[in-house]
Amino acid sequence: MKNYVTLTCIGVSLLMGCQKTPETLVETETLLDQQLAEALGEGASRKGASSFLLPNSGDLSAIPQDLNNPLSEEKVALGKLLYHETGLAIKSKYLEGMRTYSCASCHHAQAGIRQGIADGGVGFGVAGEGRQRNILFPVDSLDIQPLRTPSTLNSAYQIVQLWNGQFGATGPNTGTESQWKDGTPIATNYLGFEGVETQAIAGLRVHRMDCDTSLIFNTEYKQRFDQAFSNIPAPERYKLKQAGLAIAAYERTLLANQSPFQRYLRGEKGAMSEHQKQGALLFFGKANCVNCHSGPALNSMEFYAIGMGDLLGEGVHRGKSDDLAHRGRGSFTGKTEDDYKFKVPQLYNLKDSPFYGHGGTFRSVQEVIEYKNQAVAKNRNVPKSQLAEELTPLNLSEEEVQQLTDFVENALYDPDLLRYVPEQIPSGLAFPNNDEQSRQDLGFGG
Repeated sequence: MKNYVTLTCIGVSLLMGCQKTPETLVETETLLDQQLAEALGEGASRKGASSFLLPNSGDLSAIPQDLNNPLSEEKVALGKLLYHETGLAIKSKYLEGMRTYSCASCHHAQAGIRQGIADGGVGFGVAGEGRQRNILFPVDSLDIQPLRTPSTLNSAYQIVQLWNGQFGATGPNTGTESQWKDGTPIATNYLGFEGVETQAIAGLRVHRMDCDTSLIFNTEYKQRFDQAFSNIPAPERYKLKQAGLAIAAYERTLLANQSPFQRYLRGEKGAMSEHQKQGALLFFGKANCVNCHSGPALNSMEFYAIGMGDLLGEGVHRGKSDDLAHRGRGSFTGKTEDDYKFKVPQLYNLKDSPFYGHGGTFRSVQEVIEYKNQAVAKNRNVPKSQLAEELTPLNLSEEEVQQLTDFVENALYDPDLLRYVPEQIPSGLAFPNNDEQSRQDLGFGG
């Protein structure tokens, strides 16, 4: 097993000081458990703990899925390999970029990244910083994103994808067909899939990847495509569309179901500390975070303007579409009332990343909570008329901010996401990156 599987940012949960006797602690936790059970069940759309429970990754029938791309073990197994396969990177702008990156270059298990660089990047990068620019690539040839790289964790609960929700033919995007312009990645919506599938297919093209005939027919991939897509005629079976559907199937199984909060929901009352339970009570009660962050992934398909900063500043490479992307949902719908509104993100495993918000302008979970608590817009480009009504002071005390931070940062942290990473890929190439610097960073020999 290569070092990619061992290079990880495993956070250590600090034990909170407690002067109570064991008997008193049990009574306090029991009361907290009762209060939390009530909080979890409040609201017309909730059914207690089950409303927030993530399924087991192996229980494919319980995972939300696109009816046009039903999950199967064979499809998920294929997608797991393709997601990490650097051999798909065959349309690089320059020879130096060929077969050097994968989907996992920007969406890997170790940490969130502020700005992803696929083609034109070098090195694995330290946690949160990501790859650096290959000096052989002009800036305008880099495959970069104008917003902070979104997580693929808990993707099964994303009906539409990206910060502006442009990918996906259903849900919030019903009726947006006028924006699905031919010749653009958004035209992939015409295939009729939900966001996860649409983004996976479009993403392969956008990020200069494709199914190479030599890769498919000279390795075990052909057999895996045959098993996963036996219902697709052979001439179409090995194409990019099927590769994207397999990747999407795999992404839907990436669930943070081993986090303390998930264990608590399954009945393990000692999985969360008293401090974290107090934070959970705030999340589902006084702070009302659940108003936007709901369901098993603690996200939603709603879009809000809350005035966070854009992806700008030192170390950020700018592209031609940056200013448009900073309009948020409005950059897709073309409606001024949607300007500066961004999709509500999922909240699991946030502490792996030192960058938060669509622009990565916050450096800790606590900073984000303090921002929400104070409710003072940071981005001067966002008109006050666009700011969400939900951006109001939470009136949390310093202690309550700490409790809420502990819940979000630690109780929502799954410590073993590396269980979703393969030990090797059929091409035998290094992954998630295969450039020389990455091979050194990750300890791949040869």
